[in-house]
Amino acid sequence: MAKVEDRALAPAAGLNDDIGEETRLLLYRIQVEIREAEQRAFDLFLQNLVKGTSHLSLGQEAVAAGFAAAMKPGDLSFCTYRGHAHTLARGVPIEKVLGELMQRDNGLMRGKGGSMHLTSAEHGVMGSYAIIGAHLPIACGAAWRAQYKGSKDVAVCFFGDGTTNIGAFHEALNFAAVWKLPVIFVCENNLYMEYTPIGDVTAVAHPAADRAASYGLPRIVVDGNDADAVYRAASAAYAKARDGGGPSLVECMTYRHSGHSRADPAKYRPEGELEKWKEHDPIKLYRERLKQFGIADGVIAGIDADVRRRVDEATEKCKAAPMPPLDILTTDVYADGGFAWRN
Repeated sequence: MAKVEDRALAPAAGLNDDIGEETRLLLYRIQVEIREAEQRAFDLFLQNLVKGTSHLSLGQEAVAAGFAAAMKPGDLSFCTYRGHAHTLARGVPIEKVLGELMQRDNGLMRGKGGSMHLTSAEHGVMGSYAIIGAHLPIACGAAWRAQYKGSKDVAVCFFGDGTTNIGAFHEALNFAAVWKLPVIFVCENNLYMEYTPIGDVTAVAHPAADRAASYGLPRIVVDGNDADAVYRAASAAYAKARDGGGPSLVECMTYRHSGHSRADPAKYRPEGELEKWKEHDPIKLYRERLKQFGIADGVIAGIDADVRRRVDEATEKCKAAPMPPLDILTTDVYADGGFAWRN
């Protein structure tokens, strides 16, 4: 059974408080919003209101929250098919995400993209990519653009542990390191590449971090269920990128509570593994963290209630929303390949 590595709550209130109450409350709110919205997506699937499949981040919320809270306006996120969490973390309204999953006209892309292709340039979400590893070179391109223009935005691409055995992972890392691009590669290591334990098919214990030295990068492994640890690692990586120090590769150790997708009952997991990881549930951990730093129970309960209310309201709006009209079926599908498109 996979080992849950050493983890501890933060010191008592007033010690090591480099993050601050405002940011901690934001980190907690983002995590709760992701949890509630994705749980609602799960429930809607069972009601046959979400078609096809979906890939949830239940249990992995701290990674999206930590990196999003440390971002600045203009920074760009590149996600995988498991992109609901990162899309919500960047501020996309719950209604827009659930509407897209439900194929409604009020969805983020008017119901045409679905679960695996969430995109919102307005919020810095530059696409969710269903092809494993496809977005890593694209993130490098966005970072190269920022470097060329002298802007200070940073590209961040999130991917699973299985991506580390894809050629695009190594090509993108090498390219980014050679050109010192302002890009951050974030491996969400949830121990499984779909149905196969990553450790069974990879020569190193940490598939991302243990390969960092090959590209002249430091080995960075963080507790991906601890939003504070993720936030600190993200902040340092952003600062390095903005100062011209080049890319970072961060491996976040986490665990998905459900199967790879809705079609996966996850029966391949060893008995007791899920229960062990749920003892280190990121939201449970962070509630205790807030209390340690003197946040009142009423404040925490207020955030919980407000998020549930907004998820309920978004759900009802999506249920009442119409399906997209047929006249948009072929819009935003084809490019003419002309000068205007290329430039």
